[in-house]
Amino acid sequence: MKFNPAVAKSLLMAASIGMVVPLVAQTAPKPSKPTVPAKPAPEEPPAKIDGITLPRSGGGFLGLTVEGARLVLKFYDADKKPADADLSRVAARWTPVNRKGEERSMLNPDETGKALISTPVVRPPLVFRVYLTLFDASGAVQENMAADLRELDAAKE
Repeated sequence: MKFNPAVAKSLLMAASIGMVVPLVAQTAPKPSKPTVPAKPAPEEPPAKIDGITLPRSGGGFLGLTVEGARLVLKFYDADKKPADADLSRVAARWTPVNRKGEERSMLNPDETGKALISTPVVRPPLVFRVYLTLFDASGAVQENMAADLRELDAAKE
């Protein structure tokens, strides 16, 4: 067999390409595993105020509910988390639909100190407005507010 330079050149070229292609393929960065996004911190569900939410002028909230035949006024901070009562008494008045005249009751602190409770005088149907006068420990009026108890029935539905 006679040496043919053209064939030798072609073979050398094919051999060099055969060696370069794997080298180039090896130097390419390996695909990394897909990154799993970090789980976001679990968010706290928004705090819920029981009953009718009444915003306070100095910040915070009140929650007015009727438990049995009693008005119950609970206290909440600006983040809607339960707080201690900062009032000594609340005067409540309303005009019920099933009686003539006005009903009145004083809400006094319960044993936990986080709510004010009336005497058992609230009778259904709860389709009236309650007017509240809030007093501090010295007996000075702090705020006046009103709440429509129809909202309690709407919240249940």
